[in-house]
Amino acid sequence: MTKTKTAAVILSAGLGTRMKSATPKVLHPLAGRPMLLHLLETLAPLGLEPLVVVVGDGMDDVAETAKPHPIAVQKPALGTGHAVLAARQTLADSGCDSGGDFGGDVLVLFGADPLITCETTTRLLAVRRQSPEPAVVVLGFEATDPGDYGRLILAGDGSLQAIVEARDATPEQRAITLCNSGVMAIDAKHLWRLLDRVGNDNAKGEYYLTDIIALAREDSLHCAVVEGDEAELLGIDSRADLACAEATVQARLRQAAMDGGATLLDPDSVTFCFDTHLGRDVTIGPNVHFGPGVSVGDGVEILPFCHIEGAEIAPGARIGPFARLRPGADIAEDVHIGNFVEIKNAAIEAGAKVNHLTYVGDARVGTKANVGAGTITCNYDGFEKHHTDIGAGAFIGSNVALVAPVKVGPGAIVGAGSVITKDVDADAIAITRAPQKETKGGAKRVKGRQSAKARKGKKKGGK
Repeated sequence: MTKTKTAAVILSAGLGTRMKSATPKVLHPLAGRPMLLHLLETLAPLGLEPLVVVVGDGMDDVAETAKPHPIAVQKPALGTGHAVLAARQTLADSGCDSGGDFGGDVLVLFGADPLITCETTTRLLAVRRQSPEPAVVVLGFEATDPGDYGRLILAGDGSLQAIVEARDATPEQRAITLCNSGVMAIDAKHLWRLLDRVGNDNAKGEYYLTDIIALAREDSLHCAVVEGDEAELLGIDSRADLACAEATVQARLRQAAMDGGATLLDPDSVTFCFDTHLGRDVTIGPNVHFGPGVSVGDGVEILPFCHIEGAEIAPGARIGPFARLRPGADIAEDVHIGNFVEIKNAAIEAGAKVNHLTYVGDARVGTKANVGAGTITCNYDGFEKHHTDIGAGAFIGSNVALVAPVKVGPGAIVGAGSVITKDVDADAIAITRAPQKETKGGAKRVKGRQSAKARKGKKKGGK
């Protein structure tokens, strides 16, 4: 992007108190992935070096998630300015210090602000490097409801004069709708000198990063604002915020799917995972959910109300409606998986059909085999999982139980209602149902007895 060096500090020490969760705030998922990883992926094309993630004391799970990026620990947590200072040594080791030769910028972001785009971040850095090369550039936005956001106070020339927290703002300042996102690009040669002068004379006794604006102005340094879109600068502090962010991420994923050649019949009802891969000319019906690890080939049709995760679907397959593909489902070309069918850790080979009310787990269904309604592979014996193998062209009748481990040979037929506990040879017919017994006139006699009983009951009630 540029020869100017850029380091980054991602503040991720928040506990998410308002979310009422044992999970650290930045590890709550969006589209199946921790929000921190969404941000790290967004920043990856910028080549930031180093990129330091600041965590709170004991937040080992956040540190593990952030690997391989270096970690700085903020102990104790004394505000955003203090959090950036916690990364000082790690940044200094790369030359980003007041006396070093880093000669670049430090980008400060928040792990709980995962929706910011690479384009917006690039614009922020570009303004930092353009004349008059402001010491600090703040990313702001026009808020629909400014509420408790800090207000950005501009000077007559459009430069940033101050950031005023909502609780400290005058009525005139509270009427300002240009708000602070918290994201900043800072000239590295000024950063530590400004942070070292930040005090904690406030109600919380914390060191606020926003105070560097006033300090920079005292030093006659220029500060600037870049405006971003409100939706992408949402900070996630509550479950309601998380839901709003999920809606934004899903809207982006749906648009990307349609731009990539997929048809979504009711886009707002389809939910994707961050890693869902769709081929061209895929058609997806309403109320389809994609979990992690799904790849869908060209020309696949997925009917309404399907739940798919950890599955590979080859071109030309037809899934659903009301089908569930669980991890390990490997669906080959032109396979039909029908309504109320569940596939788990099973290979369904080309042209096979599993169309109704069926469970296939830990199995292989051979090419052009047909599995009838109500069939199940009994793969679990209470202790271990076992494999079922159905050969090419085999026909499994309705309501069959295949007790694994068991093999049905190619071209074999298994009669409806059978419980198969032994291997079936190729081209054989296997039937285990009990012989049918018929009592001539039995139904008529039973109906007569029931009718007489009913009449007798009515007479007793009449008395």
